Amino acid sequence: MKLVNLSVIILLMNFNYLISQNNESCACCTEDHKAFDFWIGDWTVYNSEGDIIGTNKIEKKQDGCVLQENWTSSNQTNTGTSYNIFDSTDNIWNQVWISNTGNVLKLKGNLNSKGEMVLKSELVEDSKGDYYNQITWSKNKDGSVTQKWIIIDENGDILRDVFSGIYRRSD
Repeated sequence: MKLVNLSVIILLMNFNYLISQNNESCACCTEDHKAFDFWIGDWTVYNSEGDIIGTNKIEKKQDGCVLQENWTSSNQTNTGTSYNIFDSTDNIWNQVWISNTGNVLKLKGNLNSKGEMVLKSELVEDSKGDYYNQITWSKNKDGSVTQKWIIIDENGDILRDVFSGIYRRSD
């Protein structure tokens, strides 16, 4: 009887150890870390007229802690990569975009009440006026994703549209 009890105790200890190991090995498996997962995939990107403007591949890296984007324009001249992470120390999504033109864009934000991911830059001070870059990704009912990049002023008024694309799965 004592042997059976000892076996059960050892079995339970091993089970608890395995559970704790699984939780520790997935530091980025929270719902917050999964909030941008709707963007993961291989995409063909279209403009509002239905013309193909590029391709984009978004995949999880670093044990699910990073979304890596790889963009190529349809004419193959513009490329870029972004790294997107949820920082659990401040509960904010961060993106760093680097293009083949040397352009670097840093954005921060979160999901809004509509389920859209909205990321915005810090204030850019320019001789023509100060502004923010703001990019919004919206999951559509048909599974596509709309990305809209705008320039806004300090009051949130739109100064100009930079990019609008509709992502349709190509995988």
